[in-house]
Amino acid sequence: MRAIVLHRYGGPDELREEELPDPRVAPGEVLIRVRAAGVNPVDWKIGAGALDALMEVRFPLVPGWDVSGVVESVGLDVREFEPGDEVLGYLRKDWTQAGTYAELVSAHVRLLAHKPPSLGWAEAAGLPLAGLTALQALRRARVGSGDTVLVHAAAGGVGSLGTQLAVLRGARVIGTASPRNHDFLRGLGAEPVEYGEQLEERVRALAPRGVDAALDFVGEDTRAVSASLVHDSARIVSIADPGVAEVGGAYLWVRPDAEDLTELARLAAEDRLTVPIEHTLPLSSAAEAWRRSAAGRTRGKIVLTVS
Repeated sequence: MRAIVLHRYGGPDELREEELPDPRVAPGEVLIRVRAAGVNPVDWKIGAGALDALMEVRFPLVPGWDVSGVVESVGLDVREFEPGDEVLGYLRKDWTQAGTYAELVSAHVRLLAHKPPSLGWAEAAGLPLAGLTALQALRRARVGSGDTVLVHAAAGGVGSLGTQLAVLRGARVIGTASPRNHDFLRGLGAEPVEYGEQLEERVRALAPRGVDAALDFVGEDTRAVSASLVHDSARIVSIADPGVAEVGGAYLWVRPDAEDLTELARLAAEDRLTVPIEHTLPLSSAAEAWRRSAAGRTRGKIVLTVS
C-alpha cells in the first residue's frame, strides 16, 4: 500500500511517501480502504517527538488517527461490520505506528461507526477526533440549556464543532476568534469576540456577570481569563493546558468512543452539525497539510484525500 511515513522524529520535511506492506487484520478488527484522513495538530506534535514521554511511538511511523473509508475485509468474530460498509473512526491504538495517512488501515470495531450516506468522505474524516473532543469537553464542563459558555479558539477544528454542539444543547456561546472569522462564528450561532489582550473586558461587555463554563481549545494565556470569568472553576476544561488544574479546572484527553461517534455522525446526517473543511489536499501533500495546521490559522479542518 501507499503511505506517508516518518523514519525518525522531525517536521514536515521528514515525511516520505513510500510503499509499505498491507496491514494485518487481527480478530475483532476490520481492514479499511481509506478514502480520506483527517489532519490534527496531534499528528505533527507526535511526529516532532513532543509527546514522546506520554505515549509509545514506533518507527516507521504512519501518522494519523482520523479516517473515513470502506471496509475491505473483516477479522475473526466481527459481526458489527461487513465488506462494503462505509465507516469513520478515531483510530488511536495502544501504540502509535500504523496510522491513517495510508491507502489501507486496520481498526478494532470499538473505534468505528457507520458513516451516514449523506456525509461526504472529507467531512467524515474531519469529524472523529475533533467531534469527540468537543463532545467530551462539553460533557466534562456540564454544559446545558441556559448556560453561557466561553469557547476559546471557536473557529478551529474542535472549536467550531464544540460551538455547534453547545448551541444544540441550548447554551449561549461566546467564541474567541480573529476578526476574519467573526461572521463564520455568527453563522454557527456564537457571539464572536477577538482574542488577545483585554479579552476579559470584551467578554464582560457581553456577559457582565461572567460565564458558566469555559472550553479552552488553544492553550496559551487563556487560563487566567477563564478563571476570572467562570463562577465554578470545575467547569473550566482545557485540551491544551495541563496547568488548568492549578485554577481548579480539568485537563481533558479525548477517548475513542463508538457510541459518541455514532451520535456525532447522526447529528451530521441530520444537518444539525456541520464539519467545516478549509483545506482538502491529496495524500502526497501531507507535508503541506502539516505546515498549514502548525500555522494555527485554519478555520475548521484540514483533510487528506487518499482514494
